[in-house]
Amino acid sequence: MTIDEVSKKFNLTKDTLRYWERIGLLPEITRNESGYRDYDQHAVNWVYYVMVLRKAGMSIEALSEFVKLLREGDQTVAARKALFVKQRADLAEQRDNIDKTIRYLDFKIDHFEDHMLGYENEMLAYEGKDTDSDKAHIKG
Repeated sequence: MTIDEVSKKFNLTKDTLRYWERIGLLPEITRNESGYRDYDQHAVNWVYYVMVLRKAGMSIEALSEFVKLLREGDQTVAARKALFVKQRADLAEQRDNIDKTIRYLDFKIDHFEDHMLGYENEMLAYEGKDTDSDKAHIKG
């Protein structure tokens, strides 16, 4: 596959693919007779693999470490797994933070009119005008 085809297949820029290749996240990409990149299935699989890990939030540094460990062989299996375990924990923490933010936004949305009414009363009070709560206090 050409770089253009791989770019379109995975919705990645060609610059991203070249960068990943340059820093060693992808295997060496062969070139055709004209000098253009020719991605074989192995290289395409690696593009997918790196893309998924980037979407999972894995940093370029962590990916580089993973690839380095992978190239060192089977004795690094535990270290590679540890990178994935850490990334999963980081994602779970991000998910928890997103869930908290969604709950907060749900509360703000569900009580939006209450907050607006409070703001409007604050503005009326600031302007020195009577508010409904002032009238309630006078009656009470």
